[in-house]
Amino acid sequence: MLERLPLPDADVRLDPAWLAPGEASGLFDALIDALPWENHVVRLFGREHASPRLSCWIGDAGARYRYSGVSREPRPWTAQLIALRGRLRESLGVDFDSVLANLYRDGRDAMGWHADDERELGPAPVIASVSLGATRRFVLRHRDGAPRLALDLPAGSLLLMQGATQANYRHALPRTARPVGPRINLTFRRIVGS
Repeated sequence: MLERLPLPDADVRLDPAWLAPGEASGLFDALIDALPWENHVVRLFGREHASPRLSCWIGDAGARYRYSGVSREPRPWTAQLIALRGRLRESLGVDFDSVLANLYRDGRDAMGWHADDERELGPAPVIASVSLGATRRFVLRHRDGAPRLALDLPAGSLLLMQGATQANYRHALPRTARPVGPRINLTFRRIVGS
């Protein structure tokens, strides 16, 4: 069951056990082999860098996504992701048309502070984030600096960010020096106008 988290100016909800452990483990094993993982180049402060994780953009035809100056064409849905999208539609009442899959191979792979506030996502995007594999720390902070919230997202968890969350908060998946296994994060989205 999704529980609303105590963050002002945001609507963030968490169910740490949305998928059963066996289901989360099976989905991780299937996707790590089935998806065509890529190391994308991102533009930061006018310079190009290899992304510190592997990723794959999947979606309906026409669900193009522009991030860091690069337009991404969607790869076709896998059977597992179609089923997961249907389950999210039943749980949340949202018809997602795309998903960004990120593979964090170990604690050195990370995602810096950002908001999912690209124009294609509309003014109040709904982002449904499903975690598989190793538990990692996820942090949110208000654009003014406080408040800040840190969450450990275990395999099978569902984090929902909606409403004014992206307008008022940034989030990150920081690097960690402690030994940690691979993690897949699936962020389901809806591209406006697709």
